[in-house]
Amino acid sequence: MKSPLYLLIAALIGIAALGLAAGPSEAQTRKPTTKEIAALRDCATKYADNLDEGERQCLFNLVAEPCMGKPEEAQKSVVVECYLVENSIWDGLLNENYKSLLETLDDGQSAKARAMQRAWTAYRDTTCQFYDDKIQGSMSITMHAACMARESARRAMLLKFFRQL
Repeated sequence: MKSPLYLLIAALIGIAALGLAAGPSEAQTRKPTTKEIAALRDCATKYADNLDEGERQCLFNLVAEPCMGKPEEAQKSVVVECYLVENSIWDGLLNENYKSLLETLDDGQSAKARAMQRAWTAYRDTTCQFYDDKIQGSMSITMHAACMARESARRAMLLKFFRQL
């Protein structure tokens, strides 16, 4: 069985190839801008004590949705790319928050935190892969990308919260 990441990358390559046929602007992948990174960092910091509100205010509102414009009019490849851009920011924050959390823990707590993180990674991958398994169509690629961003955002904010305890 191929990994969910492998399947996502393969699907995105296929979307990119379709984007090349549609026009060069749709096929380009981009990295997050400094402004986008700062916006998510600031939002996550502002709502560090209120995870639910942080998710409502920060997730998709500051990067993915502005990136794609009107989602109902955007090409699927653009929508997926926007979710991937947002996910890359959240994934960076998640990793920073995890490392920062580990610095505050003793050896026993660190071992438990590593186990917790491995279990979460398996949960995220299995959950997001289920979109592909259940839907089995091109829409699953968009939903998988959104799922990865959403789960990474939730985890990044939770790890920051744990760090503050």
